[in-house]
Amino acid sequence: MNKLKITVMKKVCHEDLIAKYENPIEHACDLQVGQSWILNEYKKPTDFCDSAWESVSPFVMTLLYGGEDIYDGWMKNKKSAMISCNDGFRPVSFLIEAIE
Repeated sequence: MNKLKITVMKKVCHEDLIAKYENPIEHACDLQVGQSWILNEYKKPTDFCDSAWESVSPFVMTLLYGGEDIYDGWMKNKKSAMISCNDGFRPVSFLIEAIE
C-alpha cells in the first residue's frame, strides 16, 4: 500500500451564484490553500470535509492501493490526481499524490 498526500491547491468562490441561489451558510468550507494530510490507510482524516471526501475518495483508494495513470495519461505524474469537491458555489481543488 502506498502513502498518500492530499493538498488543498485552490479554492474558488462564486459570489454571484451564492447571492442568487444559496441560503446563508456559516463556515461552509474551512479548508485553507496549502493545508495537507498524509494518509497511510483508506480513512477520511477527521478534519477533512465530508462532502469533499465523497469526491476524492475513489481516487484516494485507487492511488493508495497502487493504481496509477488514471484516465490514461491525464496527469504528468501518473501516481497523482487533481480532483475538485462537488460544491458548485465554492469548489476546492485537491492534489492527491502517492509519496514514498
